[in-house]
Amino acid sequence: MTTPAISALRQSFPAASISYIVEKPYRELIEGNPNLDKVIVLERKQSLRDFFKLIRLIRKEKYDVVLDFHGGPRASLITLFSKAKLKVGYRVKYKNFIYHIKLPRSSKAGYFHSVENHINLVKALGVGVKSLPPLYLPQARKTEAEKINKFIKENGLGGHKIITIHISAGNAFRSWGVDNLVQFTNLLAQRPNVKIILLGTSEDQKAEEEILKKSTASLLSLVGRLNLREVKELISHSSLFVGPDSGPMHIAASTS
Repeated sequence: MTTPAISALRQSFPAASISYIVEKPYRELIEGNPNLDKVIVLERKQSLRDFFKLIRLIRKEKYDVVLDFHGGPRASLITLFSKAKLKVGYRVKYKNFIYHIKLPRSSKAGYFHSVENHINLVKALGVGVKSLPPLYLPQARKTEAEKINKFIKENGLGGHKIITIHISAGNAFRSWGVDNLVQFTNLLAQRPNVKIILLGTSEDQKAEEEILKKSTASLLSLVGRLNLREVKELISHSSLFVGPDSGPMHIAASTS
């Protein structure tokens, strides 16, 4: 969701050196982005020692500007300790002192879309953005595309309507819950010529087991077996994607 903002930055500052910090599970969506000069990959869980090692690395780069697109605890601390000349982020209670420029995530009319929020941080640098740049999503590598094609062939999915269902969203409050997903798969299975594939991470395997056990539908599952480029490739072969607010949902929205 930040790639349009990155594109806008590059268009306005073609000679700038732009770095991007990303957690390891999402690196496939960022690495190879032509608008970035450096990608710094973090483990989702980081020791205090590794955190300060990261801070030393960032300070060594002597960044002029840090844009905090995330606003979470670790992102805020990275911004705070970065020693950047200009820090830009969202107006959040107890964190306002971190940023030189603080913007709200919403207006009186309601909340902004995430892409608009990120673009607004870029605009705060004086960048004029007439239209939103598209999301940048890397194509699957040859071996990854072959993996998906092999799965489709081996499971006889050619000629069927493939429906991919993402079974979780990282946060419990966004999740549909196992029982709702079971009912949904049972309803979908009543449609003719339909094949249903479950998607998720390795952390979703318990939910996967429950769904496969309780559902009366004949389900296929790739939970915990695909990286994000492969997820995008599978979605491109699907007639329908269903899932809660999550990374795969945004991938699906930008995949034809």
